[in-house]
Amino acid sequence: MKTDIILSGVGGQGILSIATIIGEAATHSGLHLKQAEVHGMSQRGGDVQSNLRLSDSPIASDLIAQGTADMILSLEPMEALRYLPYLDREGWIITSSAPFKNIPNYPDEQALKDELAQLPHIILVDVEKIAHEHNMPKCANVILLGAASRYLGIVSVDELRDSIARVFGSKGTAVVEMNQKAFDLGYAAAENK
Repeated sequence: MKTDIILSGVGGQGILSIATIIGEAATHSGLHLKQAEVHGMSQRGGDVQSNLRLSDSPIASDLIAQGTADMILSLEPMEALRYLPYLDREGWIITSSAPFKNIPNYPDEQALKDELAQLPHIILVDVEKIAHEHNMPKCANVILLGAASRYLGIVSVDELRDSIARVFGSKGTAVVEMNQKAFDLGYAAAENK
């Protein structure tokens, strides 16, 4: 069993924190893990992307080949579309629906939504809105992870929640509880999609 995930977004959104949580859960479950990261100009809102490969058997490469990713997990809709050539035909895109307009010629929002709506396996969640409504602005990334957890398969939802506690444990109980709540909100948001 294997799962290949492309994580994408804009610098500062927390993509690498999502990779850390998933990776920690995977290794804690005894899975093999390979990860490759491409950091854009995060201080200027540049592209940040990570290849995350999980398997119950050894993994040779840390890069995901075009047309083979099981999931694109993105905190920005345009960035989700950027990596579409890597997605398997049966793969899922789980993305924030809220754009991060970091360039002057950002594409038309409706055109982006229309293109995403044509895809067979897509979950759009307004994680920024959920984070704002629950007064947890720094947890949008964990809300997205909660939404994606229904589709990861190789790592259980319970293991991901436990991983949040291990990853954020040094920051105190309140931070752990807030991130676990964010995860649960994302999980619930994807329920009827």
